[in-house]
Amino acid sequence: MERPAWAPPGIDISVPSVSRIYDYYLGGSHNFEVDRQTARRAMEFMPGLPKIMQANRAFMRRAVRHAVAEGVTQFLDIGSGIPTFGNVHEIARAATPQARVVYVDHDPVAVAHSRAVLTGDEHTDIVAADLRRPKEILAAPEVGRLLDLGRPVALLLVAVLHFLEDTDDPYAAVAELRDALAPGSLLILTHASYEGIPLPEEVAGGTVSVYRDIRNPLVMRTGEQIRGFFDGFELLEPGLVSMPHWRPDRAEDGADAESPEDPYAFSGFGGVGRKA
Repeated sequence: MERPAWAPPGIDISVPSVSRIYDYYLGGSHNFEVDRQTARRAMEFMPGLPKIMQANRAFMRRAVRHAVAEGVTQFLDIGSGIPTFGNVHEIARAATPQARVVYVDHDPVAVAHSRAVLTGDEHTDIVAADLRRPKEILAAPEVGRLLDLGRPVALLLVAVLHFLEDTDDPYAAVAELRDALAPGSLLILTHASYEGIPLPEEVAGGTVSVYRDIRNPLVMRTGEQIRGFFDGFELLEPGLVSMPHWRPDRAEDGADAESPEDPYAFSGFGGVGRKA
């Protein structure tokens, strides 16, 4: 297997990565053949996976713009993945030049490419860390340099919590991050679920099996279970809903304009909560 020149040293390119698979769904170029093969296997069961990811990104863009409109200019994006067009710092910076963003990911390829993209950007940085260990994230020097946790922060947990199993205690991880944030902070969250998928659960379960096979279990939680992550936050209108239904603005976002035409876009949930 030929090793791409952009692959960081020490990366085993024979092992698939969820962040590189996500990059493939979005049409990115920083993925390996093993990632593409895994993605295609998953799409055999759920062919609308790319549309789900597009709806996810469109929701994120709207939520970031909403955060800036509320006066929140600090962003902590955990599970940020590989940089693609329309990242958090690009969306936030378009709304306010004061925006400061810290990305967090544990995939070495995502971290390496984020560093390359962010070179020379004094208001944005990347931390190599895992959501399962919130203390390490909060103690990272990049967080201390760029974010003032005494002021409101927008915490993004977009398409990441469904990769934490119950044994990882994801609710405790979110609660620890919440407790470190100032009142007025926002939680921007999306999560996979069988609810809304236009397929029988036993068929969609084939995709879950593909992720389990690569040792990255995909946990499909119910809407009620996902709502539990907002404990300590007030869910903003319209609540926890399918991603295209969260404050759609089709006149400004071409990706949103396409979403309602494809039933897969309504799979899973998205929501934004405010810490009292």
